[in-house]
Amino acid sequence: MNAITSVSAFHRLLSLPEPRHPLVSVINLSQTIFLEDDIWKGFVNRFYCVALKKDAKGKIRYGQQHYDYDKGVLSFTAPNQVQYLDLHNMECGSGYLLIFHPDFLLKHPLANTISGYGFFSYAVNEALHLSAEEEEDLIEILQKIDKECQHIDRHTQEIILSHIDLLLNYSNRFYERQFITRKNSNHQLLTKFERFLNDYFDSEQPSEKGLLTVQHIAAAMNLSPNYLSDLLRIHTGQNTQQHIHEKLISKAKEKLSATSLSVSEIAYELGFEHSQSFSTLFKKKTNMAPLEFRAVFSG
Repeated sequence: MNAITSVSAFHRLLSLPEPRHPLVSVINLSQTIFLEDDIWKGFVNRFYCVALKKDAKGKIRYGQQHYDYDKGVLSFTAPNQVQYLDLHNMECGSGYLLIFHPDFLLKHPLANTISGYGFFSYAVNEALHLSAEEEEDLIEILQKIDKECQHIDRHTQEIILSHIDLLLNYSNRFYERQFITRKNSNHQLLTKFERFLNDYFDSEQPSEKGLLTVQHIAAAMNLSPNYLSDLLRIHTGQNTQQHIHEKLISKAKEKLSATSLSVSEIAYELGFEHSQSFSTLFKKKTNMAPLEFRAVFSG
């Protein structure tokens, strides 16, 4: 897989002059010309990327539906994510691209906290759709970062990183707003999620396929794992893994109280390869071992 390892290399591929700062850059998309290069057929960046496309037109796919949107669209990619660009069917339009190398975060708290922003792993169709006011707020931050790149001194890194931190916090707020304002579509997704959980554990799939994973259920719902977990957390207070565990424990309690199956047999029916793993999880969630629970219920 081809890799774009530096901000300078990315500038060259976009027909731009050398960046003012070697580790961070704000690119005006209207000034870019993508070079014809085979690298676009499959590549990874070694840096973070935040793309704000202004005045996006047409329909945006979201889950199984399409939405008309004529404001800004914000998307995020983390280092080393595989990407593909079809230059012949791509319109850059206007907007901004913020790119910054992980090395730029060294010795700063953001180096540790940036992994907490799940939207760096969202799929393209799960982008953030901005109101005009939100778009203006983020563009103002991007312009301040660009201005700061023009005069590098011992304060530059701290100031730029404070702006990036602010941009990510705003983005987090706007995503939570989006989860809430798309109430009808999200209600459908939550219903689909609950139905999937019930159908999975009411079938023979656990014993055939093993433990249900976040990746499995996200793929079945055509969502990225991080997006599904964040959606559930906003609406229910629990992420995907917590919901899976909750359903597992609920089904385990049913089997312990209503059948004479052994702990090993119940573990197998729920998808566990080893019964000890099941017992450990059950005790962690209920403060009782499976047989203790059965004894209390039977008594």
